[in-house]
Amino acid sequence: MIIHDVSFDVRAGEIFGFLGPNGSGKTTTIRMLVDLIKPTAGEIFICGHNVHRDPEEALRHIGCIVENPEVYTFMTGWENLEHFARMQPGIDAARIQEVVEVVGLDQRIQDKVKTYSLGMRQRLGIAQALLGRPKLLILDEPTNGLDPKGIKELREFIRMLAGQGMSLFISSHLLSEIQLMCDRVAIISQGRVLAVGTVDELVEQAGTYVVWQFDQPEAGRRLLASEQELQFIGDDEHRIDEGIIAGLKHAIITTMRVDRIPFVVEKAVRAGIGVMSVQRIAPTLEELFLQMTEGERIG
Repeated sequence: MIIHDVSFDVRAGEIFGFLGPNGSGKTTTIRMLVDLIKPTAGEIFICGHNVHRDPEEALRHIGCIVENPEVYTFMTGWENLEHFARMQPGIDAARIQEVVEVVGLDQRIQDKVKTYSLGMRQRLGIAQALLGRPKLLILDEPTNGLDPKGIKELREFIRMLAGQGMSLFISSHLLSEIQLMCDRVAIISQGRVLAVGTVDELVEQAGTYVVWQFDQPEAGRRLLASEQELQFIGDDEHRIDEGIIAGLKHAIITTMRVDRIPFVVEKAVRAGIGVMSVQRIAPTLEELFLQMTEGERIG
């Protein structure tokens, strides 16, 4: 995958999401960040150090799991961490015990890794990445294969690390999880970053819908049609979660100036039309993603 003009920054203590379809360049970008691939142009800085001119100093601040955590299943969790600790200076048994407690494996750390669930192996991989006290933790598809309970636990764990001041860079195709987990997001497609911003900022770019329910749907539609700056949105045009719309009987979806809503409600009341509900609904991050990438498959 060729990467073009990819530019973003990850701030201290934030969780940064990296989203894109299969083949969009997510893993290639991560491999560049950790000096596994050298870009033909551009620069990467970690904590002020250039990754390619001063890789040893830059990478000292990074913990990373690219794709799947590499662990030895015939060894115990503790033996795995001891093995990787020997590769870094200054990692003693006290530090190993510290990361074991951070990832919540203290009850199983002396068991063979082959007895671990997928979620436990993921946590062991994160413990390994944390040994060197990194300031930036990079996780490539960390929720792959996890059940809902494991995903929830991982989300809480990631939030805890960010709360302690660590920066996290997370590549994921689970957009709903990114929406719950991340402070800011970059959307990448075909090697180019399409947008960077907070989840709220990106969703707001897609516009907000105003969804109406009247006790007299046809009369309500005629009343709305009298609004000059209002547009009706068809069932095949909106980008609202289908699960939300399914529960709204005879919903009329519009775009309009939000400050006109009270006046329209007042007009409806005067006309004897009951307003059952009026809601402002933003598209989900997933719908925005599909719009930006023109329906490419995510993954």
